[in-house]
Amino acid sequence: MPFELKNNIDSKVLFSGHYTTADYENKTANDTSMDGVFNIPLPSGNLKAQQWFVNGVRLMYSEYELNSYTEFEWKGDLELITMYFNLKGKFSLASPGAAKIIELGNNEHNLFYGKEAEGIIKVEELKMKSFMIQFTRDSFFNIARDGNDALKRFADNIVNGKLVALSETNLNIDIAIQSCLRAILECRYTESLKRIFYYSKAIELLVLQAGAFDNSKINHTRYLKSDYDKERILFARDYILDKLETPPTLMELARIAGINEFKLKKGFKEVFGTTVFGYLNEIKMELAKNDLLEKRKNATEIAFELGFSSVQHFSNAFKKKFGVSPNQAWKVA
Repeated sequence: MPFELKNNIDSKVLFSGHYTTADYENKTANDTSMDGVFNIPLPSGNLKAQQWFVNGVRLMYSEYELNSYTEFEWKGDLELITMYFNLKGKFSLASPGAAKIIELGNNEHNLFYGKEAEGIIKVEELKMKSFMIQFTRDSFFNIARDGNDALKRFADNIVNGKLVALSETNLNIDIAIQSCLRAILECRYTESLKRIFYYSKAIELLVLQAGAFDNSKINHTRYLKSDYDKERILFARDYILDKLETPPTLMELARIAGINEFKLKKGFKEVFGTTVFGYLNEIKMELAKNDLLEKRKNATEIAFELGFSSVQHFSNAFKKKFGVSPNQAWKVA
């Protein structure tokens, strides 16, 4: 049976993919026959996705643009382990036999396994962005057997046929995971090297996810007590990304986000694993690196556009982050 996505109102088939376990397992470094971008017209909008297959792993980035909230039926017969990173929006998935409905909010991730490959997907916001990585059973076991206790327990549940999530509560997508996802989407290697790169990043994301789970079990003080508090932190993140050249002070950002400065500082680190300005600097450095490697801009242009006080200030920050100067990065690109 192929994977099918149907409109939940009239059961019209919106997408059908005839994938088999062999399709996952047989994708070699030079085989790109099933990779690519595709668009799925929906009754209430559009779904655009890009996918890659390699060594028992499927990676897929999706963007939904809808004009009304939507429900889909989905079915498939493959036994897969899925890492899901919800970058924007909110959705839920109800499956037969599942103890509870799977829900993922804005900036949340988790790892899932279930043998019942069918259910109802409910998209609860008009714009959504997500990244999904699926492992075949064998490919996951090959990796997880050398993992931490959490991954080994997860693998044991798969052996016993149990529907399971890595974490009972969803985990926050921190700056390390964001950087890894961005590296996949902005990959500049040739086709043969891309496959190796994607596979390495899939493993890295599994490591980061398992590490995030371990970290969540440490008795940290929780400063964000409600969904509203978390929404304000995500709003603050989006705001500073729009103001990279002239970011606000913490006091200004707290006022704009509608949250007190103490909760902004503590809550931001709780969600993203770093401070507001640590996050801002990480994003600036990644943007600068990509511009230099693609030769889109030189060091002077980047320093000005990203709001550094001088080219020297930018050069020092870049070298501290990457171990080479901007000019050296430009030359080796």
